[in-house]
Amino acid sequence: MSSIFRWREVRPAPGAVVAPDERLPWPQTAAMGVQHVIAMFGATVLAPILMGFDPNLAILMSGIGTLVFYLITGGRVPSYLGSSFAFIGVVIAATGFAGHGANGNLGVALGGIIACGAVYTLIGLIVMAIGTRWIEALMPPVVTGSVVAVIGLNLAGVPIKNMAPTSFDAWMQGVTFVCVAGVAVFTRGFTQRLLILVGLIVASIVYAVLTNGMGLGKPIDLSGVSNAAWFGAPSFTSPVFDPSAMLLISPVAIILVAENLGHLKAVGAMTGRDLNPVMGRAFVGDGVATMISGSAGGTGVTTYAENIGVMAATKIYSTAIFVCAAVIALLLGFSPKFGALIQAIPLAVMGGVSIVVFGLIAVAGAKIWVDNKVDFSDNRNLVVAAITLVLGTGDYTLKFGVFTLGGIGTATFGAILLWALLGKREAHG
Repeated sequence: MSSIFRWREVRPAPGAVVAPDERLPWPQTAAMGVQHVIAMFGATVLAPILMGFDPNLAILMSGIGTLVFYLITGGRVPSYLGSSFAFIGVVIAATGFAGHGANGNLGVALGGIIACGAVYTLIGLIVMAIGTRWIEALMPPVVTGSVVAVIGLNLAGVPIKNMAPTSFDAWMQGVTFVCVAGVAVFTRGFTQRLLILVGLIVASIVYAVLTNGMGLGKPIDLSGVSNAAWFGAPSFTSPVFDPSAMLLISPVAIILVAENLGHLKAVGAMTGRDLNPVMGRAFVGDGVATMISGSAGGTGVTTYAENIGVMAATKIYSTAIFVCAAVIALLLGFSPKFGALIQAIPLAVMGGVSIVVFGLIAVAGAKIWVDNKVDFSDNRNLVVAAITLVLGTGDYTLKFGVFTLGGIGTATFGAILLWALLGKREAHG
């Protein structure tokens, strides 16, 4: 096992790619880990709040889940596991959660989350047993590129519609993504690699000057940080295995498979490595992590597009970074003070960073098309890509009773089905 914790130290030239089995010097690797924690933090905290879970526990379980995923995949897949939004609708339906405070029926949801993780793990074991050749047939580059692009485009409305409640906040989002872009273009060396973190810090300082200093908007409130304890255990909850809730929540495994598949394809395209051989392990890793999280009172977890966007920007795919990020998340989970500090980051600043990260994911999808020379003069490619993009961006949703398949899910399965249904015919002149 110790071999999977051995990375070859490199000191790359600015802009050079760092491979999954390589790492920067440890201080730089740790700094990159902080950046990945910030990238995942907003969504990983928001999802449990929407379901009535303990956010600190969700952070803790995201760290544990990431380490479990790393071990099961043999350290070959650079990914972070955070709270999955795919569970929100079914958890609320199963528990009758009113939308604020703690979920009084949390145990029932946890039993369903564990059942979902078990189904997900079983799917992974089947993939490991029969291989992944069918993946290439079902998901050629036009499909995978479309799905990856949709992951970013589907999320675009979150920062723009939900993270800028005032005109001032909207302007601050613009200031934030300009700060990030400026760091990306005008700095050099390791500072450029930390474009998300440095851009966020600069934008937060600008925000503080304009609000706390000049009174233009909602000031940064650090009272939560000063009042929070340095150390404290989150609230653990035991699962309750209710058959109806398990039946309701377990089909979410299909959505998690679709998400993970798209993320693996994106990471594979960016790293230039074939991740198909570890696809089954990745599904098992995510499934086991979801079961562990649910058994303690945490949310179901999934590989995070936000962190893929950070990798696309930095060109650093070292799995060592995610081990560091997971350890930091573990510490945050037991430290209400650090959690309060991250939550004190202005919503508008987090929104501006999200715009950059989600945009980078969308561009990563287009890069798959370019790298694989997808021919859009072929109507099959054209129609599959066109429909998939609009399904995902418009958040086309299908309901099956109380079970809902949202935009990313419908776009992913829609692209796969369209590719299969349209077939490949010889051109007739």
